[in-house]
Amino acid sequence: MKHDLAADNHFAFGENWARYASRVGEAQIVEAEAGLRRLLGGADLAGKRFLDIGCGSGIHSLAALRLGAADVVSVDLDTHSVTTTRALLERFASGKKFQVKQLSVHDLDAAGMGRFEVVYSWGVLHHTGDMRGALKKAAEMVADRGLFLFALYRRSWMCPLWRIEKKWYSAAKDSQQRLALKNYVFFFRLGLWASGRSLERYVEDYKMRRGMDYFHDVHDWLGGYPYESILPEEVETLMNEMGFSRVRSFLISRWRKPVKLFGSGCDEYAYLRT
Repeated sequence: MKHDLAADNHFAFGENWARYASRVGEAQIVEAEAGLRRLLGGADLAGKRFLDIGCGSGIHSLAALRLGAADVVSVDLDTHSVTTTRALLERFASGKKFQVKQLSVHDLDAAGMGRFEVVYSWGVLHHTGDMRGALKKAAEMVADRGLFLFALYRRSWMCPLWRIEKKWYSAAKDSQQRLALKNYVFFFRLGLWASGRSLERYVEDYKMRRGMDYFHDVHDWLGGYPYESILPEEVETLMNEMGFSRVRSFLISRWRKPVKLFGSGCDEYAYLRT
């Protein structure tokens, strides 16, 4: 597969997360902290260096600071994400130690930046144009006995079709994107209704997942190009080869139907450099 690493050929993630960040308040921050603690398990961030790769809105960099991280470095390829993250941290974490840089994961350099006790990248590396290369680059930034926390799309039989859709959506006009999003939500609502659930309840529960917003995430999903996906056993092999051992994971149920019809969904992983 030929990978496209140029920022101009990526979906405008930053614009989406800038809109989301304008709505961030204490409730979203608390949920972001809970999502980060879930991946950390019993690990403590106090006094540790934390690297947020693909910081987006900056809410999880903020969560790391509020959980005691001594130094947070946030990086993103998208100019809007860099501006948004810096503004969010200055608003909610003034006086704490952080840096926000416009930088691709492929350009990370442990020699220049040092290594980190915790490296975090949720739902990002599969959008870089070279997921496996990005995974290796990110892993190089983890200190000895450090944690690598990340989430990647689970491969499904729908992935080739989603790749086509995402390439189209990322280049589509705003009016076309709005229509596609409206249709997606309509059919998703229909699927929930068929299983005895409601979209309104789903959206309300969604707010409790990592402090995110359903409609911003749908836009992110539909336009998330470049797009790759991977199976958990492939992740395990790659991470073992790089000297990591899995300490916990939260995997999508193999038989979960929405994974096949409405999106790949993300498996979450926590690996320790051994």
